[in-house]
Amino acid sequence: MARTALWQSIATTLTAEIAAGHYRPGDRLPSEGALATRFGVNRHTVRHALARMATEGLVLSRRGAGVFVAATPTDYPLGRRVRFHRNLAASGKVPGREILSIETRASDATEAQALRIAPGAPVHVCEGLSLADGQPIALFRSVFPAATMPGLPALLRAQQSVTRALSDLGIADYTRFETRITAQLATAVQAIHLRVQEGDPILRTVAINTAPGGQPVEYGTTWFAGDRITLTLREETEKQGDSDPILSQD
Repeated sequence: MARTALWQSIATTLTAEIAAGHYRPGDRLPSEGALATRFGVNRHTVRHALARMATEGLVLSRRGAGVFVAATPTDYPLGRRVRFHRNLAASGKVPGREILSIETRASDATEAQALRIAPGAPVHVCEGLSLADGQPIALFRSVFPAATMPGLPALLRAQQSVTRALSDLGIADYTRFETRITAQLATAVQAIHLRVQEGDPILRTVAINTAPGGQPVEYGTTWFAGDRITLTLREETEKQGDSDPILSQD
């Protein structure tokens, strides 16, 4: 009578436990040694089971960190207006935001060119994390011209929303002027924030958002965890005022 291979039995058991919610997306599975002891097999057998689960998209192996339950990538449309909270809610995920720092400093040449201000002119810089179900999916930096937005830092700290903060400053609507997307490898600092390994693939978007008159109001850079996001380019027709650019979360 045919017998089920040990590695296959282990893969089936772990798959069932993931389905039952014992291990949630982003969770780290027990080490190979711990699994080998649990199932009474050698590490090679456990490694075979995990490799098969990886080919099926159930888990991800991160060098030096272990094996993690794979999360379903979040679909993130890049249109003229992006509604971060609505997109995540539609996919059954809970959106969140964590501000890491807010400061006012001199602009560099790239920021000044994007915002159409003089090099060295003051800018407000907000850095933080975008979350889905409590898991970081993106690290962002938003840069704003300080001369026309003197009260923005206080509003950002109080409201945790770029859209509402700009609305309080009289900018009720703004849209994406351009977005550039490139692939990069995570630096050590980015890896810490995004909970990935240094050198893992990430996606970087650089966007300029403008007010109805065409004046830039936000220059933003976002670094997405490569295995947690799907960026989608989409033509959209939306009502004025219903905006939530990629770096803004209501």
